[in-house]
This record gives sequence, C-alpha cells and structure tokens, in this order.
Amino acid sequence: MEIQKLEAIIEAILFTMGESVELSKIAAAIDHDEETTKKIIHNMMDRYEAEDRGIKILELEDSFQMCTKKEMYEYLIRIAKQPKKHVLSEVLLETLSIIAYKQPITKLEIEKIRGVKCDHAVNKLVEYNLICELGRLDAPGRPLLFGTTEDFLRAFGVQSIDELPMVNQDRFEEFKNEAEEEVQLKLDI
Repeated sequence: MEIQKLEAIIEAILFTMGESVELSKIAAAIDHDEETTKKIIHNMMDRYEAEDRGIKILELEDSFQMCTKKEMYEYLIRIAKQPKKHVLSEVLLETLSIIAYKQPITKLEIEKIRGVKCDHAVNKLVEYNLICELGRLDAPGRPLLFGTTEDFLRAFGVQSIDELPMVNQDRFEEFKNEAEEEVQLKLDI
C-alpha cells in the first residue's frame, strides 16, 4: 500500500477516535510494524507543521492523538459562543410534553407512557437545558427524576408549569384509543 493511503488511514483513525490511540493498534490497523508506523506518523506531524495546518498530532508515550493547534482556540471560541438553534423533533416534543405534565418523572415512567426507549430524547433535552435532574426516587435502584427548567419556561413563554394548557380529557382518551389500536395492529402483524 502506498504511503499516501497509509497516511489517510492513520489520519482517519486519529480523527475518528478523538483520543489517543496506541501505536501498536495503529500499526496493526495498517498492517505494518511499529517502527515504520511511527516514522509515517512523524512525517505527517512534520508536514502538518510545515503546512501551518490548524491541526496537529501529539505523541503521548506510545500513543498518538490528533488535536487542534492552540493558536486556533480563539477561532473555536468564536464559534462556540454563537448561540445554537435547537430543533425539537416530534420524539423530543413528545418526551418533553410527558416530562412537563408528569414531573417529577423517571425514564422508566416516560418509557411506559411512550412505549419505547427514551434515553436519547432525555439526553438531548438535558443537553438543550430544557429538562434537568431533580433528584432520585426513593425506590430500588434510586432512579433519576427529571423535570423542566427555567429555559423550558422561557422557550414556551410561560411563567410557571401551572400556565401550561390543560389537556382536554376527551381528546386524551381519543389519542389513547388511537395509540392502543396502533399497538394492536403491530402485534397482529
């Protein structure tokens, strides 16, 4: 295999892993001995420096890691300071609604209502600071309890949870019946 291809493979490995990777693992991946692999990586390091690239490869004992040059931090901070626009998918909105109306609530309770796992949705809502951990339920396993945040109130233009629209019981029963019919159809298939 030509050097350019080997460098591309090493670059992909270091970029994707995001943390240090042992020389032995890199050598095994490109099917070369450690000495040759180390020379290839050192050549890459020299070239990155000569070309004044925004990234570099660090050598940490018998491992290598790709990272951003410290001279680039100022520009990264400019990007990081820009406010992010969060888009709430139907799954996130559904999960958020359940939490808003049933808080404090555990993941297991959310999953019982939704009928599917909710780890990703809950993690995203925590990341967006729309929900937070309120504590732990005094039950076996001490599961986390979740509730909405002040950012949730701001985002939805309410001063408190009490201002959320009331759920129409007739519509609620209608939705519940539709959901049960859907589940039954899936079970029949």
